[in-house]
Amino acid sequence: MSMLLLTQASAIVDAALAEGRAHNLAPLVVAVLDAGGHLVAYKREDGAGILRFDIAFGKAWGSLGMGFGSRELAARASKLPTFFSMLATTSGGRLVASPGGVLIRDDSGEVVGAVGISGDLGDNDELCAIAGIEAAGFHADSLPES
Repeated sequence: MSMLLLTQASAIVDAALAEGRAHNLAPLVVAVLDAGGHLVAYKREDGAGILRFDIAFGKAWGSLGMGFGSRELAARASKLPTFFSMLATTSGGRLVASPGGVLIRDDSGEVVGAVGISGDLGDNDELCAIAGIEAAGFHADSLPES
């Protein structure tokens, strides 16, 4: 089993934040979790709101828990609101169904963690997550397995 190292998680965070600055996005927070859902690296840009950590963590944690990115979680939540209300309750409110949570896969396709970003529009959060993952040499996966 591959392991997500602190140096790799830190590289993801820094590249994701650089992508946000390159696009002049609102202040971002980036949380990187390992495959077990443990926080490995986190940064909060100056000016980011106090709820942003919880949102970013929830995007990453929900992606790990369900096995696909939070964009897909959001799509499914709009179609199955009762089910997602139950998921929110079951997870203790830790699952956030909004774009910006992306799985991290290694070269063999194994999930080694997830990135969650909050601060701008979900589409922009996701763009930065993907950029960070790819800059660190991993593969970004926001779609369910077929």
